[in-house]
Amino acid sequence: MEALEQRTIAKVSRRLVPFLMLCYFVAYLDRVNVGFAALTMNKDLGISATAFGFGAGIFFFSYFIFEVPSNLALERFGARKWIARIMLSWGILSGAMALVGGESSFYLVRVLLGAAEAGFFPGIIFYLTLWFPAVYRARIIGWFMAAIPLSSVLGAPVSGLILNMHGFGGLAGWQWLFILEAAPALVLAGVVWVYLTDRPADAHWLAADERAWLIQRLAAEHETREAAHGMSVWQALVNPKVLALSLVYFGAVATNYGTAFWLPQIVKGFGLSNLTTGLVTAIPYVVGTIGMVLWSRRSDARMERKTHAAIALAFAAIGIGASTLFNDPTLKMAALCVGAWGVFAVLPVFWTLPTAFLSGAAAAAGIAVINSVGNLAGFFGPFVMGWLRDVTGSFGAGLWAIAACAVVGMVVVVSLHHDTALEQAHSPPKAVGAES
Repeated sequence: MEALEQRTIAKVSRRLVPFLMLCYFVAYLDRVNVGFAALTMNKDLGISATAFGFGAGIFFFSYFIFEVPSNLALERFGARKWIARIMLSWGILSGAMALVGGESSFYLVRVLLGAAEAGFFPGIIFYLTLWFPAVYRARIIGWFMAAIPLSSVLGAPVSGLILNMHGFGGLAGWQWLFILEAAPALVLAGVVWVYLTDRPADAHWLAADERAWLIQRLAAEHETREAAHGMSVWQALVNPKVLALSLVYFGAVATNYGTAFWLPQIVKGFGLSNLTTGLVTAIPYVVGTIGMVLWSRRSDARMERKTHAAIALAFAAIGIGASTLFNDPTLKMAALCVGAWGVFAVLPVFWTLPTAFLSGAAAAAGIAVINSVGNLAGFFGPFVMGWLRDVTGSFGAGLWAIAACAVVGMVVVVSLHHDTALEQAHSPPKAVGAES
C-alpha cells in the first residue's frame, strides 16, 4: 500500500504541480509588473507616488468583490473551464495596461484586471485539496507558491531589460513590458482547457488502482472533516476561525505586496540602471523561494503548522523593519532578504490551516473569503507605502507599517486552535516523510 501511495502521489505531482506553477508564475508576474513599469511610466504619465500606490492597490477591491463568486463557480463548473476563462480575461486586460494615458485610465484597467483574475489563486488552492491528502499539502502548496518569488527572480531582470526597448515601434518601454508579459497568459488559457483534469475520478492518466486509492483516501479525509467540522457554505462565510485566518493572511499579504510593488523603486534609489535594478531586485526573491520550499517541507515532516507560520511572520517583521535602519545598500538588501524569507515561507504553511477543517463547497467559499479579505492588504500595503513616501520623503515609515501587519498576523495565528490530530487522521506515519 505504501508503494501504491508513493507512486500515485508522485504521478499526480508530476502531472499537476509544474504546470500550475507555470500558470501562477504568469499570473503573479502580470499582477506586480506594474512595479517595474513605474520606473518610467509614472514620470511619462505624471503619476505621483500616492496615486501609483492607490492604482496598484485598487486591483484588490474588485478582486475582493468577485473572489467568492468566482471560487464557487469553479467548484460548480470545474477547474479546467473556469481557470481557462480567468487566464484569458486577465491576459487581455494585462496587455491593455499598455493603453493607459493617466491616473483615471490607470485606475480603471487595474480595477478590471482585479475582477478578471479574481478566483484564480484560491481556486487553485481548492483544486489541490481535490488531489492531495492533507499530509502532502504544505509541500505541494509550497512548490506551487514558489511561483511567486520565482516570477520576480526571473521576471525582474527580464522586466528591466524590456524597459530598455523604449522607442521601439513608437512605444515606450513600459508599454512593451505590459504587452510582452501578457502574451503567455493568453497562450496558457488554451493549454489549461486541454490539459487540466477536474477530479481524480476523471484522471485516466492514472492506473486503475492508483485512481481508486486516491479517491478512497480523499473521501475518507472528507468524511472525517465533515464529521468534526461539517458546515454549509454560509456557515463557512461567517465562521470565526475563517475570519481570524483572514486577518492573519491580511498581515502576510501586506508585507508581500507592500514590498513587491515598491522594491524596484527602493533598489533604483541605489543609483542603478534599469537592468541592474532588475538583477538586484531578484535577490530577496531567491531567498524567499528557498524559504518557501524548505519551510513547507519541514512543516509537513513534523505535521506542525502554527509555530511554523508564526516564526515565518516574525522573520518577515524583523527583516522588513530592520531594513529601515540601514542606509548602506548591502545591509539594507540583507535585511530585506531576511524579510523575504519570512514573507514567502509563511504562505504554504498558512494554507494548510483552513484546508484542515474545511471541505467541499464550504472549502471553496472559506478559502475564497480568507484570500479575498486577506488580499485587501494588497491595497493597504502599496497605498500606505506610497502615501507615507509622499508625506515623509522616504520609504522608512511605510516599511515599519507593513512590518507591524506581520506582527499582528503572528499574534493572531498563535492564538488560534489547530486540530493536528484531525489533519493526521488518515495520514500513516510512514507517509509523512514520503517524497512527492
